[in-house]
Order: sequence, then C-alpha cells, then structure tokens
Amino acid sequence: MGRPRTPIGTFGDVTYVKMPGGRVRARTRYRDDDGQVRRVSATGSSNRDALRALKASLAQRPSHVATGEITGDTSFAKLVELWLEDLDLTNKLAPSTRALYERNMRQLVMPAFEHYLLREITVRKVDQFIKTLATTRSYSMAKQARTVLSLALGLAVRYDAIVKNPVRDTTRMHKPSTQAMALSATQVEEIRAATRDWRRGPGFAGPPPDGQLEQIIEVMLGSSARIGEVLAIRRCDVDVTSSPATVRLCGTIVSPSGKPTHRQEHPKTMKSTRTVSVPSFTAEVLRARLVKIAAEDPEHLLFFTRIGTPLTTNNVRRRLRAVMDAAGIEGVTPHSFRRTVATVLDRASGPDLAAEMLGHTSSKITKEHYIQPDEKVNPLTAEILEALAPSQGDEDER
Repeated sequence: MGRPRTPIGTFGDVTYVKMPGGRVRARTRYRDDDGQVRRVSATGSSNRDALRALKASLAQRPSHVATGEITGDTSFAKLVELWLEDLDLTNKLAPSTRALYERNMRQLVMPAFEHYLLREITVRKVDQFIKTLATTRSYSMAKQARTVLSLALGLAVRYDAIVKNPVRDTTRMHKPSTQAMALSATQVEEIRAATRDWRRGPGFAGPPPDGQLEQIIEVMLGSSARIGEVLAIRRCDVDVTSSPATVRLCGTIVSPSGKPTHRQEHPKTMKSTRTVSVPSFTAEVLRARLVKIAAEDPEHLLFFTRIGTPLTTNNVRRRLRAVMDAAGIEGVTPHSFRRTVATVLDRASGPDLAAEMLGHTSSKITKEHYIQPDEKVNPLTAEILEALAPSQGDEDER
C-alpha cells in the first residue's frame, strides 16, 4: 500500500492534499444540474497549479456550459449569427421582416455592441445606447434597435448564457406626439396635375413617362391600398363588371436582399386580405390597365416594368419624390394617400369603416396613425344648446 495522503490545508471550498511524490491534489464539491452534489478534483505540482487544473476541470463540466454553444463569455457578434440562424430555423417571419431585422441589427446595434461579451452587456449600457440613438437619430430607429436587441438577448437567456434580458429593465420609451396629416381635395388635384405634366412637353429628351404613376395614385386613392398591395394587383383580382367595380387586395410586392423582386401571396399581414369596392375614377384606371393586358394570363400584374417584371416599391417612391420635388410639393409619400382615404371615410361614416377599408383589425390603429384629427365640432351642438337660452321673461327683466 502507498503512503497515506496528508491534508495540507483547506482554503474556501477547496481542500488541498499532499500526494506521494510531492504533488498536490485540489478537491471540492459542486451541485450539478440534476441537483446532486458531486466531488471533483485535480492535481498539480503546487497548490496554485492544482487550483488552476481544478478550475479548468469545473469549466468543462456540463453544468458550467450553456446549452447551444454560447455562454456569458460568448461575443455578442457570435450571438447575432446564432440569432439569425434561429430566425431562419423557426421561419415565422415574412422575408421582408427578416431582412429588416438583420439590417437594423447590423446597422444600428452591432456598431455599439459587437465587441462586448454577453456578460458585459448590462442594463445601463443598453439604456444609454437606446436613449442616445433616440436623441441623435430618431425615436423610430431607437425602437427598432431595441426590438432586435431584445430578441437576440432573449435567445441568450433561453440558452442559459445570461440570467436575464437587460433590455427588459431599461427606461420605457415614450413616442413623441405626432399628428396624421391627410391631403385636401386641392392638394390632391395639385399632385394629379404635377404627375400628369412631369417630363412631358418640349424640352425633355427621351421617351415620356409611361403614365403608370398617375394610375397607381388613382388606385391608391380609391382603394386605400398600400403601395406594395397596389403593385401586386393581378388581372384576376379585378372585377369591373360589377357596380361598383371591385379589387381584391391579396398580395404585396417584396424585394428581399439578394433575391429578385416578386409578388408575395399575402399582404403585409395575413388579415389584410380584403375585397374593396372602388369609386368610378379608380374603376376607369383599372379598365384601362385590363385593356392593356387583355391577352395576358389572369395572373399577370396590372402594373409592371417595360420588360414585364414587377415594379419595386422603392422605384415608385423615388419617381413620386422626383415629381413632387420638381413641382415644389413637400411631404407627399404613398402613405399620404392612405391617410387621406382614412380621413375622408372617417368624416363621412366614422373610424370603423375607415379601419375596415384599410384592413386593420380595429379602429384604434386607424385613429392613431391614419386619421387626421378634426378640430371642428359637430354644429348640431349649437341646436342642442338652444335649450339653455334665457326665457322671454328673463330678457324683459334685463
């Protein structure tokens, strides 16, 4: 039998034992993930070497390694790559939303956090980052950055790399007060005239515009559709034989990063699919487009490029912006027409009809973001308040 081992001291939770030949064994107890207390030990030429070996051994135990390759010592950049892979694995996001999340992460968040380890990302750092972004850039950018940062760190929590999501304890964001602005009838006519006259007449080289922008505007004004929804309308979605004419809004045009622009088989949300009746000026445009593609397949788009491919929403926005700049008209975007439709419908029949037309699940979003507030109180109030008028006797006494 060998010589007995001699304890040479206990420091904290670690006990050191002198081994034959002069080596030292460091040992301790740990509580494993299954709740059981187990012993672990390691040897070295000295107390320090044995302790270093013990720590290395503990670091390799399953209870000290987070599931899924990440720990508190994982870099934020590594987490982002895993998070993007997780988004693709779950496949619950529309391609456009997936692309937006990645763009916001890489452009807004990564410059601030890419060199941090996960355990170094604190509530204070996140809070200051969001506040700075809101001040130097915009509330919208800060909100989008907060969203993707919270999603990524939420994955780290689920993988046991960090205990809690630091984004959750940051200061609550308060959106600056804004007011939806609709176009007046006069402004709509000015926009129509500017679009109709743009780059036409003497002095302009090259072929004149093909007229699609004017027609797209009329469809937006008559249907409340988003620009992507208008560009996704097919021949089979239009019925001009009914009175009034109808158009089914059941898709949108998307331009995913690295992929060709194409028609997505549902609008912005699955619940936005709807069939709307359109006024006569929109029906006239739809008839003209149907005549142009009469020989085409029922799935053919109403609006398209010169080579027959889908128009991109960005190109239409750029064209509209160029027209408005040339005419000296400010603040007009495709969404301006959607707000105008919502406001006109609200004035005539209330927010519920406006919400139904726009494809919203409730009128709350419609009222908050699309309907221009009406400062004019219903004149019926004057008639009702006549009940408070002084009696004839009171007037005689005065």
